[in-house]
Amino acid sequence: MSREHEGQPQISVSQVSTLASSFADDVRTYAAAGLDGIGIWEMKLGDGPDDEALAVFRASGLGSATAVPHVPSITPLPLLPGPGDPRERTDAILRSLERLAAFQPAAVLCFTGPGDRATALRGLREVAREAERLDLRIALEPFQAEGSESWSTLNTLDDAAAVVDEIECPALGIQFDVWHLWNTPDLFDEIERHAPLIAGVHVNDWRETTRGWADRVLPGDGVAGVPAILAALDRAGWDGFYDIEVFSDNGTFGAAYPDSLWDEDAETVVRRGRQQLVQCWEERRVAA
Repeated sequence: MSREHEGQPQISVSQVSTLASSFADDVRTYAAAGLDGIGIWEMKLGDGPDDEALAVFRASGLGSATAVPHVPSITPLPLLPGPGDPRERTDAILRSLERLAAFQPAAVLCFTGPGDRATALRGLREVAREAERLDLRIALEPFQAEGSESWSTLNTLDDAAAVVDEIECPALGIQFDVWHLWNTPDLFDEIERHAPLIAGVHVNDWRETTRGWADRVLPGDGVAGVPAILAALDRAGWDGFYDIEVFSDNGTFGAAYPDSLWDEDAETVVRRGRQQLVQCWEERRVAA
């Protein structure tokens, strides 16, 4: 059912957007900003145990959007640390599912990773089966076509849907990310075609000119046409979290951008992100 005549969307922030803040600080900041949810990154939980983090999270009243495990792909990512063996990576993801299940996320993100498709699908089948056992959903994320050779074999919703169809597990869905998909040919047709498979939505924007994979901007600050994309998702019936996720490198990944959002005050970034997403949401009627 479309939410076109309803009120504001459910807005969350994915924790990588406030990279320098602790888990507890993120929860407090997000709740104080009036957000509806938080996209939990396992790296923010540290080595555990998670009792304190769970208590802080549950007391906040925030919902749980797409979570991101320590190891986010089946095959290794050249630009991120982690095991080189797909078997070790799959095992790490399985452990992460057990841990993240306590936070009841709407989905848990996963990339195929680059390279051998058969290896990636073999691991993904195992991960999807375990997610089904835990009553979780896996959100398979396609990666932006520019530079995807270091990240994924999938670039579009069509690509991801073909994998979902091949694996045939109800726990497997798709993560929609504006930055990755905005320049897909026939994007709006793909949204309509694959809407039932969408398990999570990341909202951000494409800087023009983009300086690298970790140079994303808040919704409305780029050229991706966020209002029109929100309109398409709304028409297709998406009523889950619109999860703001911004990579803005300050040197953490090797590119110290002088205007990095990661160097700004977390409260400012969160409040501005929420305000701009609401503005894009209001503009979606004109853009539709």
